[in-house]
Amino acid sequence: MSTEHMELIRVKAEDRGMIAGLSAFASEIVKEHFDPIIGPEQNDYMIARFQAVSAITEQIRSGYRYYVAENEAGKMEGFLAFYPRDGKMYLSKFYVHRAARGHGIARKMFEFVEEETRKEGLPAIFLNVNRDNQAVIRIYEHFGFRKVREEKNDIGNGFYMDDWVLECPVTP
Repeated sequence: MSTEHMELIRVKAEDRGMIAGLSAFASEIVKEHFDPIIGPEQNDYMIARFQAVSAITEQIRSGYRYYVAENEAGKMEGFLAFYPRDGKMYLSKFYVHRAARGHGIARKMFEFVEEETRKEGLPAIFLNVNRDNQAVIRIYEHFGFRKVREEKNDIGNGFYMDDWVLECPVTP
């Protein structure tokens, strides 16, 4: 598998079929990755709240830019979502399917977000990551992100997101 045939495709709010496929794909990745970290009950709640078809559609309508990473056969291998917030680019979603990891897809996706951030004239990319997600934190640090603060956000239903906020400067 090579990234030279990978394409990032913008998801639009009217692309209901693509959003449905993305929702199922996202749920698979998130279940596999986060059930061991936060537990299935909170994870299922978060998937229903943030990765359902209606949630993704509303996020796109409110300014999120969703992209899916597809291989040459049109199979989804990853996805990301980002939007300008607080004078920087907020990277809201950044996932690569386990079967596609280790092939440079995350790097290509990150470079795309960097370029979009430059086009907007924004000085940095920032994101929230679960503080116990150490393997992913190391990947973000490899890309140049550094911890700037900690946050604990009430997401309802008695659940909290206990995160680190990481930031990566983007050179013009």
